[in-house]
Amino acid sequence: MSRQEKLLLFVLACINFTHIVDFIIMMPMGPHLMRHFGLNPQEFSFIVSAYSLSAGISGFLAAFFVDRFDRKKVVLTAYVGFVIGTIACGLAPTFGLLIVARTTAGLFGGVLGAQVFSIVADVVPYERRAQAMSVIMTAFSVASVAGVPVGLYLATKISWHAPFLAIGGLGVVVIGLIIRFIPRLDGHLQRTGTKFNPLEVLTTIVRNPNQMRALWLTTTIMLGHFSIIPLLSPFLVANVGLGEDQLYLIYFVGGLVTIFTAPIVGRLADKRGKYPIFVVFALLSMIPMFLLTSMQPSSLTYILSVNALFFIFSNGRFIPTQAMVSSVVMPQHRGGFMSMNSSVQLLAQALATYGAGLLVTKTAGGQLIHYSWVGYLAMAAIFASVFIARKLRPVDETAVQSDPDELQQPDAARSEIPHPVEIT
Repeated sequence: MSRQEKLLLFVLACINFTHIVDFIIMMPMGPHLMRHFGLNPQEFSFIVSAYSLSAGISGFLAAFFVDRFDRKKVVLTAYVGFVIGTIACGLAPTFGLLIVARTTAGLFGGVLGAQVFSIVADVVPYERRAQAMSVIMTAFSVASVAGVPVGLYLATKISWHAPFLAIGGLGVVVIGLIIRFIPRLDGHLQRTGTKFNPLEVLTTIVRNPNQMRALWLTTTIMLGHFSIIPLLSPFLVANVGLGEDQLYLIYFVGGLVTIFTAPIVGRLADKRGKYPIFVVFALLSMIPMFLLTSMQPSSLTYILSVNALFFIFSNGRFIPTQAMVSSVVMPQHRGGFMSMNSSVQLLAQALATYGAGLLVTKTAGGQLIHYSWVGYLAMAAIFASVFIARKLRPVDETAVQSDPDELQQPDAARSEIPHPVEIT
């Protein structure tokens, strides 16, 4: 990996880090915000969902035009809007203005993630792409290890405003890094001399079975993952005996182990094949999913050990998934497709969260019941994803044909097809 690639991936990881911290910090900050604004659980949930909903809408709309522009300009514009929205969250004096600020941050944040992965897929050849994706996804690990604990500390010692202002301040620094170190990225524009109808993004996806399978893969992975995540902390506190003051350890330990395992998974996926490594980690992830959702009162060591396995195996299946999904579309359509994929992710997250809430109920003593049912359905979704991923085919990004159906490769066994790095 060249110095230029490493520098680019570092800046993209910084974008991902601030974006992820801004999103996940809201959930553990629930008690602070509910106490400050006098919110009930439904009102607090509305704050969290406002970000996801606006991000999903903006990601869907962005799919129809992002491929017409230099990717650097798209990322820079979206990131500036995200930073402004995040700073506005820290300055919001009322509940209503906080909703407006979160919606603003979500509108721009919904564009960021997809474009970051599009850039990686554009500039890194397919045979090294999983390793590059692992660098970007390490941002989640660092956010869990450093971002969440530091954010909670600032909220406790200063005020709930402080974490958002700190993220916004860091974002201003990242804006400088984007301007200085991300080059012009318009290779996808130079590959075609025609301007596409905006609706072509949607019609191309619908007509292309390979791309539809990629979206189905994203959906099943999200259903399997996010049906468990939202209720995990309440379940561990109410049923397993974890203290509220120990919840940060779930993020800290899980993020810490994936800092070391994510690069290993990326190298293995590039060396052994994306799909085989995905299968291994998808099947392994079902073990801690079962153990977590059916856990009885246990020691802290056991809880953190199972949680660490959950983070390792879940992160391990996401890395090859991102590499495979980003490779089913030609570069000139990739930004739009990845934006659509991001919207599908957010919709599946919302569906998984809502569905889990319908299954799980609370007893008079405060314990959660039927959480194990959620675990069984989540494992079924992950198992189904193995068969969907098996039929994904990377396109030949160096081919000159324009018919997306003709660009599919014969078998995933797969010659892993490189294409030249085009950083101008």
